[in-house]
Amino acid sequence: GYRVSLQGNFFGCNHTYTTFPEYNPRKHIKLDPPLNIQSNATASKCQIRWSVWNVPWYLAEILQYELQYKEHSMSWEVALNKTLPSSLPQVEIEATELRSGTAYAARVRCKVSENENSYHSQWSEWSQTTVFQKADVPKVSEKILNIKTMQYLFIPLSFGTLLYLFWNCKLSSRYCCFLTLGQKASPALTSPRQLLSFSHSIVCTMGILR
Repeated sequence: GYRVSLQGNFFGCNHTYTTFPEYNPRKHIKLDPPLNIQSNATASKCQIRWSVWNVPWYLAEILQYELQYKEHSMSWEVALNKTLPSSLPQVEIEATELRSGTAYAARVRCKVSENENSYHSQWSEWSQTTVFQKADVPKVSEKILNIKTMQYLFIPLSFGTLLYLFWNCKLSSRYCCFLTLGQKASPALTSPRQLLSFSHSIVCTMGILR
């Protein structure tokens, strides 16, 4: 460790004051704030990335980050804070935590992880802010919706029309057959035997129509 002393001239006399009798630089670290903070928001999440500067590699692997974000129009005093579990310089915010059509501001700070015994630091200053907004879910246009609706309705309507025409043609042919039988039998209804035969033909034809 080190001993930190202060020397000064007070009232014409030189004095030395020992501020830290045992000063260990590893236990008194304050890092620079993260840089280049950027955000990319979609309909499902918002990804925020940043970088650190002037940090040794052995410290970069044990850094701890804290994210703070809020609605852009609100004060930082009501912002949400998240201590990130990973030392990676990135984080994702789920869309369920954001409101559509609302702009948000976010910032990040860092320090050495509290789980590390060899080093100790206090939080850095906050980074610059990044502003983002949850992307709206793409909507299907009315034109495409109408086309798909017509496609779904075309098949049953076409089938129903064909079935209707087929049934009408079948009834018409049976009706014509009935008239033909009637026309052939009418002139010959001169005896009870012929009348009985004609009645039997009508009954058979009605049975077919049913």
